[in-house]
Amino acid sequence: MRWFYNGIIMTIKEKQQAVVEEFSMFDDWMDKYSYLIELGKELPLIDPQYKTNQYLISGCQSRVWLHAELKDGKMYLTADSDAVITKGIVALLIRVLSGHTPQEILESDFDFLEPIGLKEHLSPTRANGLTSMIKQIQLYAKAFQIKIKGEKEEK
Repeated sequence: MRWFYNGIIMTIKEKQQAVVEEFSMFDDWMDKYSYLIELGKELPLIDPQYKTNQYLISGCQSRVWLHAELKDGKMYLTADSDAVITKGIVALLIRVLSGHTPQEILESDFDFLEPIGLKEHLSPTRANGLTSMIKQIQLYAKAFQIKIKGEKEEK
């Protein structure tokens, strides 16, 4: 899932700013929740082979499966959840991060979550789940970064 604007691929920062602008269109948090649910519905289906305990994110009250793969030096994420809002949250993270290098993901600051009000409007268990999702994505990025480094050293 790559975002383009006038034919230009967007950076993570640009995607984050676009998300902030999208959420600023809603005055009411119920509308923002509805939007998150819609994002979750648009999330491409994760391959059933990745809906196993191995890909479950610990620390989430809901069940969230997250898979990452490296293609041409870029990390691509797929996910699913059994809860609609949680699925929307992981869809939002995927929308911003998928298709970028592990290094870009590790350098990302996730500060866009503050202005959209996501952290303050989530229940404590969902906020913990969000933190767990971010940590898992960062772990994948670190692992892929090590793999890339190892491949370069072999050459």
